[in-house]
Amino acid sequence: MKRVQNKEKRGKWEAVLYAFLFPLLLYSCGETGNRFHLEGKFKNINQGEFYLCDLEQGRKDTIVLREGKFIYDAELSDTTILTLIFPNYSELPIIATPGSRVKIEGDVSHLKETEITGTDENELMTAFRLQTKELMPPEVKQKAEQFILKYPASTGSLYLLRRYFIMAADADYAHIFELCSKMKAANPSSIPLIQLHQRLAATKQIKSTGKLPSFSTKDTEGKVVTDSLLRKKANVIMVWSSWSYDSQHTLSQLEKWRKEHHDSIGIINICMDADASEGRSIIERDSIKTPNVCDGQMWDSPLVTTLGISFIPDNIVTDKDGNIVGRSLKAADLKEKVEKLLRQK
Repeated sequence: MKRVQNKEKRGKWEAVLYAFLFPLLLYSCGETGNRFHLEGKFKNINQGEFYLCDLEQGRKDTIVLREGKFIYDAELSDTTILTLIFPNYSELPIIATPGSRVKIEGDVSHLKETEITGTDENELMTAFRLQTKELMPPEVKQKAEQFILKYPASTGSLYLLRRYFIMAADADYAHIFELCSKMKAANPSSIPLIQLHQRLAATKQIKSTGKLPSFSTKDTEGKVVTDSLLRKKANVIMVWSSWSYDSQHTLSQLEKWRKEHHDSIGIINICMDADASEGRSIIERDSIKTPNVCDGQMWDSPLVTTLGISFIPDNIVTDKDGNIVGRSLKAADLKEKVEKLLRQK
């Protein structure tokens, strides 16, 4: 009889314990945890590799596609924008939120029609992409501004601000700062937004003329790098990263120009990767011979603050006397500016 009573008592305690632990297990394993789960499926491709980048933190993961599918799982501490970069340099933004499960379905030959579902943020961005897939760039930019003003607290608005305003050839930083201020007011606790707002505020104060600030640092080879290296006919500080293909292309072009003009161009490269090894492999691959600086501190780097660097890619052009004659130039404008300096006596 006692054994039966003990068994019944133990059964009651197990029931109580299960009732207590089960919600905790659901909490730790369910959507309220910090895991982010992403599943993708693409037509017209069987195997391949993509990059999934966190542009704010400078992280890059390789996504391997098998039978047109992939799965990505990661621990997140906060909502972030992940950018899926394809071999043809097309990109898809994904709003990654701790505890969420997101699905991607599309056709590699029609990437603008890709559907990203699972959260309200991603579905909003999918709707924007489908709405604008047939529009011309000026119309897309107009729609992007309408989206930002309608959803200023959306993480998607942060992506659109970068993609269609900050990276624009005719970037109007006063207007960008105004839009960013409205977004910050709607989402005052967003750390990426706070940091971007601070950088934009600094950018407004930086002039495209005047003297280049003095600086001293070390490159990835441990050699001292100072502003005194920039006393050639034409000089460029190139800001790049391993996940920005535009910046890598410009980096290679600068090296080509330097060789063509017999070292009449002074170049210092600043890599914004969190891990210096990522940039070093690209420098070696492309045979870049000019100094490359990467302290791994990204936007907190003292050199980045001194030079007023705010975006990737970015650049500063100076003459032989250290006068700033251009900054944040697009590739074609950068080439034109360098050639003009080289023609001067």
